[in-house]
Amino acid sequence: MASGALRLGTRRSKLALAQAREVAALLTARGHDVDVVPMTTRGDVGSPADVASSPSGFKGLWVNDIVDALRRGEVDLAVHSAKDLPAEEVDGVIVAAVPERASPFDMLIRRDASLAAGARVGSSSLRRRGQLKAARPSLDVVEIRGNVDTRLARLEAGEVDGLVLAAAGLVRLDIAPAHAELLSADEMVPAPGQGALAVQTRDDGAARAAVAAVDHQESRLAFEAEFALVRLVGGGCALPLGAYATVEGGSVRLTTVVLRPDGSSPVRASAEADSPETVAREAADALLAGGAGAILEELRSP
Repeated sequence: MASGALRLGTRRSKLALAQAREVAALLTARGHDVDVVPMTTRGDVGSPADVASSPSGFKGLWVNDIVDALRRGEVDLAVHSAKDLPAEEVDGVIVAAVPERASPFDMLIRRDASLAAGARVGSSSLRRRGQLKAARPSLDVVEIRGNVDTRLARLEAGEVDGLVLAAAGLVRLDIAPAHAELLSADEMVPAPGQGALAVQTRDDGAARAAVAAVDHQESRLAFEAEFALVRLVGGGCALPLGAYATVEGGSVRLTTVVLRPDGSSPVRASAEADSPETVAREAADALLAGGAGAILEELRSP
C-alpha cells in the first residue's frame, strides 16, 4: 500500500460515525493510518422526490452517494450497516471485509417495566411491525420514524409505550435502556445483514488488501447467505423479509420469513448446507413455493 492514510467514507450520523470508528480501530490495530471522512448524502437531506427516484428509498440514497465517492477515488473505503446495502453488486466496487458481527437481534424497549394489552409499540420497519403483530397480537403496533435519538425521545414523551430497535445500534451508541428485551429469532427474524458492517473498496484499489485483514470468516459467510437469499427472492431492506444465518462446523444454517405488514400469511423456511449459495437457494425455493414471492410483489407494486 502506498504511503498515506486510508480515507474512510461514512455518513455523518452518530451511528454511522460510531461504525466507521469501529472499523478504523480495527485497521489502526493492524498498523494502518485511517482518516474518517464524514459525508452528507442525499438520504440525509432528501426530499420525497429523491426517494421516489431511488428504488431503495432513503437507505439507497445514503449508500449510493458514498459508493459514488468511492468509485471516483475521493475515499479509499466506505463503511455501511450491511442491512442498508442493496443486494445487487456495484461495478468496480466490492465488499472487501465483513468484520465480526455484533448482535443481529432486535430489541423491544419499553418506557415502563411491562406492556399492557393495547400498548402502542413503534417501528419504521415493515419486517418488525409484521412479526411483532404476529407474535404479540394484543399490542397496537404503529409506524414511527426518525433516528434512534428521535425515537427514544418520542418514547420518553409518551407518544408510544415501546419501540423495536436493532440491538447492535444501541450498543454502538452506548445506549442501555432501563427496560429492554432481546427478541430471539424464533419471535423476530432479523433483517439480512443486521448487526454486521460491510467495508467496501474499489476492486482494483490498493486498500483492498489492507481491508481484507479485518474480514471475519463466519460473519462473511452469514452475510453472503443472507444477501444471496435477498437476490433470489427479490426482497430488500424496505420489505418484510427476515433472514438470519449462522455458521457452525463448516455448515451454514439459514432461517427466513416473509409476511405481510399486518402479520398475516407468514411464510417460513429454514435450510442447512455447506455453502452460502446452496443454503440460500434451498431457503429461497421453499419461500417461493410457500407464496413469499406473491407477498413481496404485492408490496413492491405502487
